Amino acid sequence: MSQSLATVAYLGAAILFILSLGGLSNPETSRRGNLFGMIGMALAVLATVFGPRVSPSGIVWIVGALVVGGSIGLYAAKVVKMTQMPELVALMHSLVGLAACLVGFASYVDTSIQLQGAEKAIHEVEIYVGILIGAVTFSGSLIAFGKLNGKIGGKPLLLPGRHWLNLVALLVVIWFGKEFLAAHDVQSGMLPLVVMTVIALLFGIHMVMAIGGADMPVVVSMLNSYSGWAAAATGFMLSNDLLIVTGALVGSSGAILSYIMCNAMNRNFISVIAGGFGSGGGAPAKTGDAAAPQGEVVPVSSAETAEMLREAKSVIIVPGYGMAVAQAQHTVNDITKTLRDKGVQVRFAIHPVAGRMPGHMNVLLAEAKVPYDIVMEMDEINEDFPDTDVAIVIGANDIVNPAAQDDPTSPIAGMPVLEVWKAKTSIVMKRSMASGYAGVDNPLFYKENNRMLFGDAKKMLDEVLGALKG
Repeated sequence: MSQSLATVAYLGAAILFILSLGGLSNPETSRRGNLFGMIGMALAVLATVFGPRVSPSGIVWIVGALVVGGSIGLYAAKVVKMTQMPELVALMHSLVGLAACLVGFASYVDTSIQLQGAEKAIHEVEIYVGILIGAVTFSGSLIAFGKLNGKIGGKPLLLPGRHWLNLVALLVVIWFGKEFLAAHDVQSGMLPLVVMTVIALLFGIHMVMAIGGADMPVVVSMLNSYSGWAAAATGFMLSNDLLIVTGALVGSSGAILSYIMCNAMNRNFISVIAGGFGSGGGAPAKTGDAAAPQGEVVPVSSAETAEMLREAKSVIIVPGYGMAVAQAQHTVNDITKTLRDKGVQVRFAIHPVAGRMPGHMNVLLAEAKVPYDIVMEMDEINEDFPDTDVAIVIGANDIVNPAAQDDPTSPIAGMPVLEVWKAKTSIVMKRSMASGYAGVDNPLFYKENNRMLFGDAKKMLDEVLGALKG
């Protein structure tokens, strides 16, 4: 393949990637967006493998790598559950960071290209920055993976003087960067490069360890942005225009997503990176005197739940992580069909961070073929709760916690939430009274108009469906 043909292929792939992002912006066009992305990536890979920069002997190695990587990807796609998608995304981000580091070191020790003057300085800056971003992405993503799958606790690790540590690390990285650019040969430049890499790895660990479980959705989107910039840096090192464009698209879209996520959680992005927000999940924890739970928990049976749904004119369903764990989305869709056939207005309320990853609940509902037009975002439906007969919450906690509005001392204070307590009756489905991912108690459970349906979401919903049809 000639250089001009490869350039045209890269241009076509870049256009397809842009169309892919546009398609993913809407549920109705998401399948088409994914298809555009797959075609674009296939075109990019083919143009690279058979391009002018790959020798015939190198094709064998690249094809072998594609077979191995593709096999791992196919296996992961088949075995990974939807509840494990956030941690899988974090793990994939770590691989992008690792690739950027390896390409950076390979580019530095490569003697086949001799550069002088400004070109040499620019190339070395690309290497230094690329490895820096890649190392932070690699170690930070691994820690995020550990926190998301429970191998590492969600409680933030707040070291004494952590902000000063970050500042000192930044100054040391800048100083070693100066030493790296001043090095006359590869041997003398390797030491500052290795030291910087170690510092970057430690910074990535420290950065994510200092972030509590309540802010992990922001971490996922933030690392998505970092992985994009790492890919862009790799593109500069390899002089690959498509990789630069793709990395910039991923980096910028990830940054925008992080901004949206921070708004959805009332967080300052810089503050989240600095750490100190959120806490570990698990046992119930008091959120403060202002929001100390008052009242009694009133349990309800599946038959009583079915009766309330049957008599309601308007129902809003709030899906959460518990629905994903129980894989109850298909039963939810069956209940929705049954109620709509009886003339009940049924809609879904989706919080931007439900399921620990943006779009998690939307994907599950789309998989169950829930109509798109009844799936509403938080801003669209929050004002309708006062006119709703029954709001049923399926395995959600923090996103329906009134403490976010009522308790200024709560770790989730100020976070926009779905105001389900304003409905005439709210029903919360949970296995137990344990707190959510943010590790704070939920006053909703104790409100007079709230009922608790305890048990596995799939089992309870099956019973509710049976009672509705009976």
